[in-house]
Amino acid sequence: MNKLSLLDLAFFVAESAASPKHVGGLMIYKRPARSPASFVSDLYRELLSCSDVQAPFNRIVHFSLTGMPTWRESDAVDLDQHLFQHRLRRGHNGRPELYRLVSELHQPMLDRSRPLWEVHLIDGLSERRFAIYVKMHHASADGVTMVRWAADSLALTASDLELRPLWSVRHGAADSKRNRLKAKVTQSLLGDLAGAGQRLLGIARLAAMLALEGAKLTKNAISLPFVADGNTPLTGQVTAGRQFATASVAMVRVKEVCARTRSTLNHVALTCLDGALHRYLHDEGVALARPITIQMPVNLRKVGEHGTGNKIGIIPVELSAPTDDPYVRLRNIGFSLRNVRSMIDSVAPDAIESYTPITGVVAQLAEMLRLSERLPPIGNTLVSNIPGPPEFLYLKGARMEELHPISTLPAGNLLNITLFSYAGQLVFGLIASDELPNLERLGLYVGEAFSELEEAVFDAHRPVS
Repeated sequence: MNKLSLLDLAFFVAESAASPKHVGGLMIYKRPARSPASFVSDLYRELLSCSDVQAPFNRIVHFSLTGMPTWRESDAVDLDQHLFQHRLRRGHNGRPELYRLVSELHQPMLDRSRPLWEVHLIDGLSERRFAIYVKMHHASADGVTMVRWAADSLALTASDLELRPLWSVRHGAADSKRNRLKAKVTQSLLGDLAGAGQRLLGIARLAAMLALEGAKLTKNAISLPFVADGNTPLTGQVTAGRQFATASVAMVRVKEVCARTRSTLNHVALTCLDGALHRYLHDEGVALARPITIQMPVNLRKVGEHGTGNKIGIIPVELSAPTDDPYVRLRNIGFSLRNVRSMIDSVAPDAIESYTPITGVVAQLAEMLRLSERLPPIGNTLVSNIPGPPEFLYLKGARMEELHPISTLPAGNLLNITLFSYAGQLVFGLIASDELPNLERLGLYVGEAFSELEEAVFDAHRPVS
């Protein structure tokens, strides 16, 4: 029996039919050469026979009136309630139809009376392809953990035909046991007091930094929450109905821009998003006088630390002041991210982890009271970055050609964007409410914004003849 952390509990408190709090991933595979037409159906039947369900895929959340909710392991898990098969209709087997189906599957809440996960096999895609869509409650794992679990269940080569279902792999069991033993041995009253003192000191320091920035005694030393422009189609009351779009850029092109400008992948990706969002908003008749503010999750796990649940903080990050020059935009965002890094390094991780639900509660209250249309949002959108496997992975000889992250919508935001790297591609996964217009166009603008940045960088570094 494991207690939920405050952040894990927050995902349940914030959850509603209009705003479910699960995250997912869409994996697109190509069937092995000379495989039968029944490959996906055969795979589905074989997966149904894999009844050895490991933690956390066998856990059910238990709520109590006298204490914190806990995870309890179920004696048996009925895979028929978690594993499903679909087939796209002939003539309707392209990318738009796949994304439409995944959007529909991503909308409903998971049933809390059973373990909070589902796996959907989708057959019938064109060019001998099929897809697997996975969704799991955000209280069970953060995005980094889910990607690690997915990689653990897949093979590194096409010749490895062993089936290792996501729910049957022992995810970090040894690490968890070792961490519990270490905690039991080293725990002391003095250590608890020191940890609490460090957390309070970090929160006080963070509050002081926010106060100085709010009083304009510092300039962009830290981004403030609830100052983003709320008069855009990106924010408002989250409603039921989802749509999904993607964009991708070859990693070799991204690395070339990074090398020429001494930037990081985050700098380049956020520059593309900033340019695309400004162009999208211009199309929608919105011109911003101040920078776009995003919410950005940061991984607070120590190197080598594993485990279930969430270990993240979410902080506001101000992007570039409006400009038509992508090279200037890149430099502005680099300056902003350096300030963010300095802020993270100057306070304890526990302080950032505590700061996240404090701001989240305010936004959630606004949504529950249906005030999200009138009050300023924490940020214009949420953007997270999840590193993925650098090489192709395989399932029963089928190569996973694409992996697209699909997140949840935070309170007051109609759009969430996840950056993901896999097998030489930088992928942008865009999930939005049905209320957001022209999501596919925004996806196209991301790719065009990178090309504009690439051209500007190459022109700036071209030798003069």
